[in-house]
Amino acid sequence: MHTWEEVVDIAQRLPEVEVSTSYNTPALKVGGKGFARLRSEAEGGLMLLCALEEKEALLASGDPAFYTTPHYDGYGAILVDLERVDRQQLVELVAEAWRIRSPARLRKRVDGEAPRTN
Repeated sequence: MHTWEEVVDIAQRLPEVEVSTSYNTPALKVGGKGFARLRSEAEGGLMLLCALEEKEALLASGDPAFYTTPHYDGYGAILVDLERVDRQQLVELVAEAWRIRSPARLRKRVDGEAPRTN
């Protein structure tokens, strides 16, 4: 099982990540733009931005760690069950969500560095 604190730790390995709030829940931002949000206890799950194609592939995989709700239909965001997601997948998805919102200068900086896997 993973926690919000672990998600924050993973994200803060990337440049200029801010811990913030969105819809009165904990969120992560880069350049003032949100890329991850811990949904309320009643809603459940972690929302991460992703490409629509990635979302479709994750949902089609049948992995119970990934799901969506009608609210996110047609939107590039996947919901993640932190109790079920594989850590390496979580790391990759957080990094990809960050890339979607990060300014080009930060993506270039990260692309020039060796990837971090833990």
